[in-house]
Amino acid sequence: MAAKDRQLDGVLAIYSPKFGGDAEAVANELVQIRPKMSKPLVACWMGDSSAAVQPARQKLADAQIPSFRTPEAAVGAFGNIASFYQNQQLLQQTPPPLSNLATPDVEGARLLIESVLTERRKVLTEMESKALLSAFHIPVTQTLLARNANEAMMIATQIGFPVALKIDSPDITHKSDVGGVALNVMNATAVRDIWQDMMDAVRAKQPEARINGVTVQAMARKKRGRELYIGVVTDDPFGPVIAFGAGGTMIELMNDHAMELPPLNQFLARRLIERSRVHDTLKAWRGAPAVDMAALEQVLLRVSEMVCELPQLREMDINPIIVDEQGAIAVDARIVIGPAVQTSPGRAGKYGHLSILPYPQRYEQVWPLRGGGEYRVRPIHPDDAQMLQDMMKRLSPESRYFRFVSNMAELPPNMLSRFTLIDYDREMALCAVVEEEVEGANGGEKTTRERIIAVSRYITNPDQNSCEFSLVVDDAYAGQGLGTRMMLSIMDVAREKGLQEIIGLVLTQNNGMLKLMRSLGFEVKAYPEDPDFRLVTHPL
Repeated sequence: MAAKDRQLDGVLAIYSPKFGGDAEAVANELVQIRPKMSKPLVACWMGDSSAAVQPARQKLADAQIPSFRTPEAAVGAFGNIASFYQNQQLLQQTPPPLSNLATPDVEGARLLIESVLTERRKVLTEMESKALLSAFHIPVTQTLLARNANEAMMIATQIGFPVALKIDSPDITHKSDVGGVALNVMNATAVRDIWQDMMDAVRAKQPEARINGVTVQAMARKKRGRELYIGVVTDDPFGPVIAFGAGGTMIELMNDHAMELPPLNQFLARRLIERSRVHDTLKAWRGAPAVDMAALEQVLLRVSEMVCELPQLREMDINPIIVDEQGAIAVDARIVIGPAVQTSPGRAGKYGHLSILPYPQRYEQVWPLRGGGEYRVRPIHPDDAQMLQDMMKRLSPESRYFRFVSNMAELPPNMLSRFTLIDYDREMALCAVVEEEVEGANGGEKTTRERIIAVSRYITNPDQNSCEFSLVVDDAYAGQGLGTRMMLSIMDVAREKGLQEIIGLVLTQNNGMLKLMRSLGFEVKAYPEDPDFRLVTHPL
């Protein structure tokens, strides 16, 4: 049965009316099968609203099976389901600025950029660009600069033939257009001759260009490698964007640029690759084995790290980066630097140049629990939705009322997503989590899972100087100092954001919260607009 085939993600049942057929009986069979299926089921009972198919469509509708009049519309429904799933997956992505790969040499990269800016230059040379890539562990071809023909011959002999020669000039973007590239140079004599011919050609076509010399690099020996492009472009009000597509000399002809906002994680990097036209050629293609997709994704993650950690990086072209079944290597690179862009007026901090702030991993802390054990305080993220709902259900009716001023037993979906999918720039939510062991299914091995036991949050007020807080602690962990720790932690974050005051409304009968506020130095006073609340304030 199609519903049990692991290669299929959904089932489309099509019925075309014919003489002697029973459209309603077929619909009944589909209705009986539906409860046993775990995949999307869509029906297409073709034809107009005639007596032959209308009762069948009604039965399908009663069983909540979508029914369409044409196969095209039914297939379109599957497309909408897939798009909705992809969008839900995207909403859950809050990647950190740095991946779990080897730590890059960020300080070394910043020193390199500062030295270039000191010389009042914006365009890095190829060697400087590759040094910047190497600082973030992006594989590059060995490249050395030769100032004259003799140096070029010696370097080429040391590197080993064949080599590539490229003109090195901050004023020439497309080297091949001016005769500034020579590939597969096989011996020292050819290096000397090509050096002179290249210099003459470049000076004839761009006499005003500043020429540092010629770079000599080993040829990338990837016979069945695919030439790709990875780049960064920056729009002043929008911030940096990472681009990916076909590279080499075909880059402008194919116009293949898929784009994604940084920061990236593996899911977003893979999605960026899949949206490009060149994606299909990365599989086994024309006798060439499939490329090392993990290596390509790692390069994209490294580029994301560069964008996040280097706000002065304005443009970058890695073209081509050659990828095959053994890995990836950047053959040529061009980087432009300049003043960091601010994507949002008044946004400060290390990542103010990004449109989407990365997951603020720096706020993670581990604290001991009274009586043994420990808990971790970290920013909340979309994957925490179910754990937050579980804590909500564990709260006593009184605790739920004190927090939400409502008797609801659980959070509605829109509120749950609002509490977990947050803008880290204008608000913050910290959750305390503990790890607990649970029995495996059917008596299997025990597994460990996280459990949220407290949440503190603030939302910045329109005045951009103050914020309003909220706090909730699991009843099972009351009296263990979690409330104090969660309030101090959220106040530290608000203080770092430059806010001047934190305020909150506490129900008059919530004696425990009022006691906590006084112990933390909050001022407790009457709230003129509603006598059931007390206004608590504290300068930051």
